[in-house]
Amino acid sequence: MKLLEAMEIFARVAELGSFTAAADSLGLSRASVSGAVQQLEELLGTRLLHRTTRSVRLSQDGQVFYERSRDLLADMDELQNLFREDSATLHGRLRVDMPLPVARDLVIPRLPEFLRRHPGLEIELSSSDRFVDVVREGFDCVLRVGQLEDSSLIARPLGEYQLVSCASTEYLAEHGTPRTLDDLAGHRLVHYVLSLGARPAGFEYVDPQSPDTEHSLPMAGALTVNNTDAYREACLAGLGIIQVPEAGVRHYLESGELEEILPQYRPAPMPVSLVYANRRHLPKRVQVFMAWMAEIMKPRLAAKPDLNPE
Repeated sequence: MKLLEAMEIFARVAELGSFTAAADSLGLSRASVSGAVQQLEELLGTRLLHRTTRSVRLSQDGQVFYERSRDLLADMDELQNLFREDSATLHGRLRVDMPLPVARDLVIPRLPEFLRRHPGLEIELSSSDRFVDVVREGFDCVLRVGQLEDSSLIARPLGEYQLVSCASTEYLAEHGTPRTLDDLAGHRLVHYVLSLGARPAGFEYVDPQSPDTEHSLPMAGALTVNNTDAYREACLAGLGIIQVPEAGVRHYLESGELEEILPQYRPAPMPVSLVYANRRHLPKRVQVFMAWMAEIMKPRLAAKPDLNPE
């Protein structure tokens, strides 16, 4: 078996954590996949994968080899497409991650048009509220909302989400509409955390008298969730106030199901970025997908004055 082919098979096993799943996705037999990995290990003189009856995971050497293999395979793919001008010739697999509301409301409805333009592409779309490990989990690019902390990744800023505080009309009819920050003492938040058990942030806001400073006001709440869909639905059910991107609840605000409160004390905008691993040559298919994401996200975002393409 050719070395590059064996590397592609190994990378697929590493990403899926299963010989069987990798074989199914590649249209090969499990024996062929296992044999390719064994040949690679013999060639390299090291164990790349730890195998048990229940799981397959990368060894320390396997992790290093996987990361270098992905770069090399990406370079080879770029080399093969270097002189092709027709974007329809793009081929290969894209693994991307983004928040569930973005995937559900914006990306998936428009994916058919993207795939019609690039029929040779296959997309693996992850959508969750957790922060995936871009390198370890093999993602080509990830849409991140909020401040970026991992300096080892390359970021392409897209703009900012304008945030609003809102509550259901039923909730406000029962508890009244707060007009000042002091009024919040008689209200409750639906708390949102990435991991249950974490400390909720409270009511976040920017005082117009000091627009460069962010504040957080502790508030009570009967419910804590770790999912953006549950967060919105809890608000619609009258369980309290939430603070979310305006674009994600625009429909509910226009229909009157939700009402914005304290518009003079909005939370600070949240930056939105596409992030990807630091590679010498970003595959053309990733570049094309990120350009498409920037295009379809633009109507939902407020541009920052210092917005840069890279």
